[in-house]
Amino acid sequence: MSKVLYLVICAAGPAADAVRLVTAATGRGWDVCVIATPAAADGEFIDRPALEAASGRPVRSTWRRSGEEKRNPPADAVVVAPMTMNSVNKWAAGIADTYALGLVAEAVGLGLPVVALPFWSTALDSHPATRRAVWTLRNSGVRVLYGEGEWMPHPPGTGGERIASYPWSLALDVLADRA
Repeated sequence: MSKVLYLVICAAGPAADAVRLVTAATGRGWDVCVIATPAAADGEFIDRPALEAASGRPVRSTWRRSGEEKRNPPADAVVVAPMTMNSVNKWAAGIADTYALGLVAEAVGLGLPVVALPFWSTALDSHPATRRAVWTLRNSGVRVLYGEGEWMPHPPGTGGERIASYPWSLALDVLADRA
């Protein structure tokens, strides 16, 4: 039986290519469940049909209703990518006001392997709350792929130039060492 990977996608440029991670993960034997933040799901950030075809499951972005059966099998591991400055700050502060944030907060509490791959500009990175949030998540056991040799912020207005080189496979490589 395959291990279950939850891929939580936030509303950032690389989200359009998230199928790359789904395809790579299924190729490594993972059963992938895709969860998108409301901003990623409602905007033009994700390719929902491609993600659903690659994962074999619907993309989820909302809480289930009372009495509704669980939608996905329990996760064995979680990847949050691309993780936005907004999501890292809310997550670290314990704000679980969306299905995606609720899942990642719970994953930490359950002690699951969680890997987060950011995507934000140097201007957003310079905000003290962002650095504190990364520190908080790391101290909670989340492997945040942020810093030299991993992922580095880009100058404002240049994110589009970094989408093609976004290191999706790095998240899976690190997860392989943790799961």
